[in-house]
Amino acid sequence: MSDQIHSYRKLQQQIHEDLRIQHPDWVEPNGDCPTCDSYESRLAELLGLTQPSDAMQPLEPSSR
Repeated sequence: MSDQIHSYRKLQQQIHEDLRIQHPDWVEPNGDCPTCDSYESRLAELLGLTQPSDAMQPLEPSSR
């Protein structure tokens, strides 16, 4: 794989973009994707980056 991901933030961005491409029906008319945000939060929880009660902040629109 030539496109290596070197940080969690880059991985999060890639997953977010891929989910939006693969599931355009999840994207709301205003561009929000609550399902994508939920997946990101769950991944962070599974990786131990947050406590189960902590909410991950979704990516800022400028970084998408």
